[in-house]
Amino acid sequence: MKQIDVCLTPDLLHLHTIENTIVVVADVFRATSCMVTAFAYGVKSIIPVATVDECRQWQERGFLAAAERNARKVEGFELDNSPFTYMDEQIRGADVAMTTTNGTLAITRSRGAVKVLVGSFLNLDAIARYLKTEPYDVMVLCAGWKGRVNMEDTLFAGALIDRLKESYAMAEDSVIMAWRLYGQGKDNLPSYLSNSSHIRRLQRLGIQKDITYCLQHDLYDVVPVLRGNALVSMEV
Repeated sequence: MKQIDVCLTPDLLHLHTIENTIVVVADVFRATSCMVTAFAYGVKSIIPVATVDECRQWQERGFLAAAERNARKVEGFELDNSPFTYMDEQIRGADVAMTTTNGTLAITRSRGAVKVLVGSFLNLDAIARYLKTEPYDVMVLCAGWKGRVNMEDTLFAGALIDRLKESYAMAEDSVIMAWRLYGQGKDNLPSYLSNSSHIRRLQRLGIQKDITYCLQHDLYDVVPVLRGNALVSMEV
């Protein structure tokens, strides 16, 4: 039987084997939610990079560029890390370069996998349906916060496990933990997450609407996949 695993933070990725595995990267607040939204609204590709300098180099080549650090937009870039930014007509057909504190770093660290997918609650069903058709093991890589575990990405992992539990064996205790955590909170995720560290961080910035939006399930039939150095959207 295929197995599903969870890596709770990229700083633990060296303890996992990903060579024969599909990695699903989750940065719910807000990078992967932005990416899924961008593809749903017609962006052509997204190049995830680890550093602001790399992102600026793509910007100088004519790409729209998004840079976020510590949940704030970096000065000098066109786009920020709010999913509502990616509902604008300017992104339709565009190539975007993006760097974020946690999410894009997690994606770049996953390049040794069979495939790297971008997951969020927004495309949860599309990701689950796609994975059921694949013969490979799966690992959810939670982007976390600067190497630390966070609740929202772990809850996404649990939600995906819940959708796949009939098709995949639970590989490690982190899988059981994520699944049980989601079981406790799934009926009211905003309330369950209300005292989590990143919720408090975002609320200080006055962006409650981003939080509410990112916790919605199954809005888009979009599965972003890393092809070369760029994310593109697969049909599912």
